[in-house]
Amino acid sequence: MSGHSKWATTKHKKAAIDAKRSSLFSKLSRNITVAAKMGGDPNPDNNATLASAIQRARMVSMPNAKIKAAIDKAFGTGADAAVYENVTYEGYGPAGVALYVECLTDNRNRTAADVRSAFTHAGGNLGTSGSVAFQFERKGSIAVEKVIKSDDKKVADRENAVDQEEFEMVVLEADGEDIEDAGEQWIVYTAYDQMQNVQKAIEAQGIEVKGSELTMLPTTPTAVSVADAKKVQRLIDRLDELDDVQNVYSTMDITDEIAEALAEE
Repeated sequence: MSGHSKWATTKHKKAAIDAKRSSLFSKLSRNITVAAKMGGDPNPDNNATLASAIQRARMVSMPNAKIKAAIDKAFGTGADAAVYENVTYEGYGPAGVALYVECLTDNRNRTAADVRSAFTHAGGNLGTSGSVAFQFERKGSIAVEKVIKSDDKKVADRENAVDQEEFEMVVLEADGEDIEDAGEQWIVYTAYDQMQNVQKAIEAQGIEVKGSELTMLPTTPTAVSVADAKKVQRLIDRLDELDDVQNVYSTMDITDEIAEALAEE
């Protein structure tokens, strides 16, 4: 197994910034509401999409009360009824980097105008549906802390580092596809429709999973200079600041040099 590019660096860094936590909780609440409504069941044990959305929220310490309120909204009526819908936008940013933007909105016109403005301001272009989607592949993403608490001696406890080769064997046996070294944790990639099965298989080996979600990985990463990488990241940040935007994926190849430069911004 091999390491991927540091695609998750910025997302993990931003999730830890307290100043943006309120906005992040708002986005996650929408995601939970839509997942609950689409699955037709407020019980995450019977709704895999909702379970994933809740787990993602707990990764950033979203309060249980907010999670419950988001679920309740999915089954409300009248003014409390959930009216969000999934919308995606595709386009190109600086240096020809492709971007795929996932939104949850109750007003398509507002969201389209905001997203288009962000692209235009950054010198990019908003494209038509399908214009860049072919450059991405949907995958499952499972986060596992490198230091794992377990009574099972096959994995290390919190006083010891987990052996990578041993962990890779567990992932292979669970039908995981690849592993990325993401600093303090490993990211396990799976087929998009096998994420829950792989997660359960990993947990069955006494390994605690920190969180999981569906993601989009570029099939052919776009090489960029440090200067262009900063321009692309500013566009991504501008899109992320929009309330309706849930996820922004890009084909930008984030090398170690670029990751360090972006971390200094």
